[in-house]
Amino acid sequence: MRVLLVDDDSSRSTLLRQALIDDDHAVVAVLATADDLLAAVTRHQPDVILIDVDSPRRDLFESLTQISRERPCPIVLFAAYSDAETARRAVQAGVSAYVVDGLAPARLKAVIDVAIARFEQHQALQRELAQTKLRLADRRDVERAKGVLMERRRLSEAEAYAQLRKMAMDRKLSIGDAARALLAAAELL
Repeated sequence: MRVLLVDDDSSRSTLLRQALIDDDHAVVAVLATADDLLAAVTRHQPDVILIDVDSPRRDLFESLTQISRERPCPIVLFAAYSDAETARRAVQAGVSAYVVDGLAPARLKAVIDVAIARFEQHQALQRELAQTKLRLADRRDVERAKGVLMERRRLSEAEAYAQLRKMAMDRKLSIGDAARALLAAAELL
């Protein structure tokens, strides 16, 4: 597994880097929190990002939010100190696992595994949400298109749907795309 390590403490990062290597992970880069994390993620394409800090700061959360939006991957954040607000900000920034009270190398593999599983679950939920929104938009457009056909051609609801469905099949479109095409044409007239 390709790991991007972020730690401002060089002696701590050396120990963490060795623990990762001992667990058969490839450490692709070691950075400080002030470095351009998005550029590093883009350049190195890690499988997971590990961050070890005493207390996470706002600029770190902003970088993580940007990474989660543009280059999503599992993020593990180890912090020596935390509070409820910091934990909330970590979750909002896309952190997959947030571990307080430091890092124990013996727990490293388990924490990474949990972070990856949580990240994959979150990504699946995001895909499902996007598909559901698309289906709802299709339904809304189909209902509007049926209304246009019923009004302009004096068709029943069943007849309007059958005509819309035939149009979609004849043009090899989804019914939602056919409805949007019909609505666009109706707006021109």
